[in-house]
Amino acid sequence: MVVTMRLSTVILPIYRWHDEGREVWRRAEELGFHAAYTYDHLAWRTFRDGPWFGAVPTLTAAAAATERLRLGTLVTSPNFRHPVTLAKDLITLDDVSGGRITLGIGAGGNGFDATTLLRADEEPWAPRERADHFEEFVPLLDRLLREPSVTQEGRFYSANEARNIPGCVQRPRLPFAVAATGPRGLRLAARHGQAWVTTGDPKLYESGTPEQSVAALRGQITRLGAACQEAGRDVAELDKILLTGFTPGRPLQSLDAFVDFAGRHFDLGFTEIVVHWPVPDSDFALPPEVFEQIATEALAQLR
Repeated sequence: MVVTMRLSTVILPIYRWHDEGREVWRRAEELGFHAAYTYDHLAWRTFRDGPWFGAVPTLTAAAAATERLRLGTLVTSPNFRHPVTLAKDLITLDDVSGGRITLGIGAGGNGFDATTLLRADEEPWAPRERADHFEEFVPLLDRLLREPSVTQEGRFYSANEARNIPGCVQRPRLPFAVAATGPRGLRLAARHGQAWVTTGDPKLYESGTPEQSVAALRGQITRLGAACQEAGRDVAELDKILLTGFTPGRPLQSLDAFVDFAGRHFDLGFTEIVVHWPVPDSDFALPPEVFEQIATEALAQLR
């Protein structure tokens, strides 16, 4: 089997559709990206006090504005989603896009929008609670996207004759890209994922080195392989996606820097690298000409 590297982008949902949004998503397709994703948050980091639109409506509009580009979330989480309503949205998105949707899904974290739906006397979920919710969320969502009618009662999520007809355009359902680094999440990726997503080791972002990051990612892939073996799957069946912007170093400072970065991570086993669409005056600021050069020339230099 010949494995090739794919290059994708993540477009923050910050653009008014008729001012810039439509053209940004169309430009992503013109540049030849494999996929364009967006974050599924209610608010996020330094963007909390500025424009921030919903992921599902944004992707629906992007599906209508593009023809070939794969679309998806990086990532959706149980922080404010329920499997039953999410399944209905995803089936609709998959239909509108003609089968171009990938669901990036993760356990979520604290901060930003994780407490938006909580009462004043409620505490945010601890890491174990997030993992508990995620462990129930993913298998139920899997069933909802595969089966025309689902009834299931769980500790956190239930479905009572939840109907999803006609189901996904992609069969047996649209692909899951599961974000995980811990043992429970990796087991979910092995059992239910068509891809696995990581941002690297967050402990290394501020003070680590690129070499330490590569070693940490190698360890994550090794643990993913062990989880796949336990689940009776070949780890090679899963695409391995690295979302950049959260590892040490500056891989986007130039085309040469990115080609070197992508080559080292391709050697680790990654099959897709995702770069943020440039946002001026933010952590994702980048000269447009450098970004477009990376988009159009980097993969050719890796072959």
